[in-house]
Amino acid sequence: MSRISLLGAVVLLAVTSSSSLAVADDGPGPFGVTADAPASAATARVGAFFRGGLDGEHFCTGSVVRSEGRDLVVTAAHCLDGGGDLVFVPGYRGGKAPYGVWKVEKSYVSDGWDGGERGEDSDVAFARVERKGGRGVQDMVGGNVFAPHRATGATAVTVTGYPKSSSTPITCTNKPTAHNSTQQRIACPGFSGGTSGSPWVNGDGEVVGVLGGHEEGGATDDISFSVVFGDEAVRLYHAADGE
Repeated sequence: MSRISLLGAVVLLAVTSSSSLAVADDGPGPFGVTADAPASAATARVGAFFRGGLDGEHFCTGSVVRSEGRDLVVTAAHCLDGGGDLVFVPGYRGGKAPYGVWKVEKSYVSDGWDGGERGEDSDVAFARVERKGGRGVQDMVGGNVFAPHRATGATAVTVTGYPKSSSTPITCTNKPTAHNSTQQRIACPGFSGGTSGSPWVNGDGEVVGVLGGHEEGGATDDISFSVVFGDEAVRLYHAADGE
């Protein structure tokens, strides 16, 4: 995700013009306020991607989704472009891996992204991670439901991800709006490079988007985008879950 901050520095906890103290459909406000994410069962499912191991720099975000194999992570397709030995670290915090380091065994991207097309409406992907002692990453941290065909803005969503500049995830809740029929957007400050792939989770624990899509997630830190999960995303999920 290429980001250009509209301000010289992003002040977390700053209330943007879209903020509201109203009660969300699935939780309390305020809306549009970004803060450090507390350690919890929900944030343990969100993790950072590294190349090689913890000695490198984390570069993208992903989250565990429920699957038959109990080993799937959803992220943005552009996060898996670079190749190399990728690892996923759920609950990464302060340079530590409280739930282990999980090697990515296989990546799944759709035909609309593969082959150099890189269509913004196909910017979603799944990574299957190694099992350890017969257990999958979902057995360690649980998983959210992958939920396609949800109406944009039907409820508020919480976006959680890892900026490259921080070893602590940030989080923000707001209501998405439609950018067009295949892309949705959300106003949350501070989602800079590294937050691509961050899950958009509604109050039912369903992932209804991942930060990416239009402009690979957005040209500024304050407005982020996601593909609207449709039939293509469903086929991709089933392909990943079927192996």
